[in-house]
Amino acid sequence: MKSKEEPELPSLFKMIRNFSKEMVKYIKEGTPNVTMKEYANRLDICQKCPSYIKSSARCGECGCLLEHKAKWQTAECPLEKWPKVKESTPKELNDRKREG
Repeated sequence: MKSKEEPELPSLFKMIRNFSKEMVKYIKEGTPNVTMKEYANRLDICQKCPSYIKSSARCGECGCLLEHKAKWQTAECPLEKWPKVKESTPKELNDRKREG
């Protein structure tokens, strides 16, 4: 159940647009994921953010499901709170795919 303190989700159109943009970038780059440590750090940042919607584990800014978006190396926080992830070499990408 949604708490009164939680932000509202963006419109369905905006959520679809935001998700599609992130998904295209993720697929175009070969579906690279962050490390488990980077993933945990991103989720920690999100959970402390006033835009975090705890009841659905979504971002109140973009509407994305953070369980998925936070894994994608190509994804960015709409409030620019996540640290930048350097471009990965092909070996690093393979290591990350095996890791998680």
